[in-house]
Amino acid sequence: MELAYYSDYAVKLVNTEEPARSKDSLTSVEAVRELFGANQQAARRATDTDVTRFRSVRARLRAVFEAADGGDETLAVDLLNSLLLEFPVSPQISGHDVRDVDGKPDWHMHLADHPSNATAGYAAIAAMGLAFHLTSYGADRLGLCQSAPCRNAYLDTSTNRSRRYCSDRCATRANVAAYRARKRLETERAAETGRTARTAQASTPPSVR
Repeated sequence: MELAYYSDYAVKLVNTEEPARSKDSLTSVEAVRELFGANQQAARRATDTDVTRFRSVRARLRAVFEAADGGDETLAVDLLNSLLLEFPVSPQISGHDVRDVDGKPDWHMHLADHPSNATAGYAAIAAMGLAFHLTSYGADRLGLCQSAPCRNAYLDTSTNRSRRYCSDRCATRANVAAYRARKRLETERAAETGRTARTAQASTPPSVR
């Protein structure tokens, strides 16, 4: 499993809340377990207590994205380092997949967590994945959706660092809003030009017309 994959853990957790819309889907232990995806063994460790713990980690991960999105790379790194210190993992070489017909293992890095609870395990993987993404691509690749009021977190993997939205849906909504704003401005300017022309004509003496 590629280490970059683990950064999605952070995005999924952060996006369980939409502060500007007062929405929060992280309200039950079932919601916590869904975040683990196919990792059913880790999901089974979750209890009702983890709901509050997950929300705390979520707030800290969002702070990392906010700092990076605001251009404060040092703060983003400091916040992420504090998570890494609190929730450590053990990198291990894994080869559970088959690479070729000879049956040779496809050796790759895997993050093994040894948590005391489900939150610690998830937080460790999310923080480490985000750290690998930040150091591989740069802090400016951690963003928050520019389509208000969304502000969902995203990881920019575009070749020209051009991503500004968390999804195609938000990008489309923002483009439509920008188009409508331009059309309104054009209409207002045309109306103002017409009013100015009429005013100038009315103020011109008949002998000059």
